[in-house]
Amino acid sequence: MATGIIELRPDDADHVKLGQKIYLEQCASCHGVNLEGQAGWRDMMVDGMRLAPPHDKSGHTWHHPDELLYQLTKYGFAAMIGSDYKVSMPVYDGIITDQEIIAALSYIKSTWPADVRQIHDRINADYRLNKAMENHKSGS
Repeated sequence: MATGIIELRPDDADHVKLGQKIYLEQCASCHGVNLEGQAGWRDMMVDGMRLAPPHDKSGHTWHHPDELLYQLTKYGFAAMIGSDYKVSMPVYDGIITDQEIIAALSYIKSTWPADVRQIHDRINADYRLNKAMENHKSGS
């Protein structure tokens, strides 16, 4: 697992350009070229697995802090929330680099409207504050 704070860089043109390339190569076949996800993603399953959600503003990607998005992408859903949650998304650890994961997620965030990005920034700030408080309480 990467150490330190995971922070997306949607305003960094180089990260976004690399991220778009990675997204198109690794993610678009399921999540859509336009980040639209698979039809029926909310309530349909195929072969016992959930369909790929959209990464645009209509989805829920922006409801999660950067660190969780990174960890889900790198380590997979089973490692993060248990094997009962079935998805076809691969684990990207060893397939793409940490920088490429962050770049792909930065590209996704760069496409969101300003109001959604602001909400996501507040989610990240709250997450970091809660994590700092937990670390302080545990003496870390």
